[in-house]
Amino acid sequence: MKWITLPLLCAALWLTGCASTRLVDSDVQSFSQLPGAPARATYSFERLPSQQAQGAQQSAVEEQARLALAKVGLRQDSAAPFYRVHVHARTDLLAYPDYWDGPGWGWGGWGGGRGFYGGLSMRFPPPTLYRREVGLILREAASGTVVYETRAVHEGVWTDNPAVFAAMFDAALSDFPTPPTGPRRIVLEIPR
Repeated sequence: MKWITLPLLCAALWLTGCASTRLVDSDVQSFSQLPGAPARATYSFERLPSQQAQGAQQSAVEEQARLALAKVGLRQDSAAPFYRVHVHARTDLLAYPDYWDGPGWGWGGWGGGRGFYGGLSMRFPPPTLYRREVGLILREAASGTVVYETRAVHEGVWTDNPAVFAAMFDAALSDFPTPPTGPRRIVLEIPR
């Protein structure tokens, strides 16, 4: 019996470790006109009229962006900003993944008339899939010139927007202020 205890204990510890964190993989693309770290790294948020109408919801998005901006050395200063920052975030509910198509046998219904759809690993109903996007535009306050633009996109089943948005803003600002050219995938680990 003792020889069973150690493998079971190891399996339990492994599963506990897997349950305590998750990965947020974001597809990121950034564009920069900044040659290096900004000398005057202060900013204030700017809102579009539609974002002003959102009130607390937009404030929550800006808070997630503020934390990510602080990690790259930018400091919010609404009284004397050198930059203006426009942020956005959105969540779209995607249709269920298309588990129902494919050849097989059956009498109609879900797959358009034929097929045994699913299998032993099939979940009923399939998980809801969310597509999230965050974006950030950094402009010089005096001239309005855009000096940095970035966005991140993530698709997943998690429902907690604040935690996922926080990771996505961190991903969007990775390699700030001189990101690599072209799209890239950034994977960050966050607590469950």
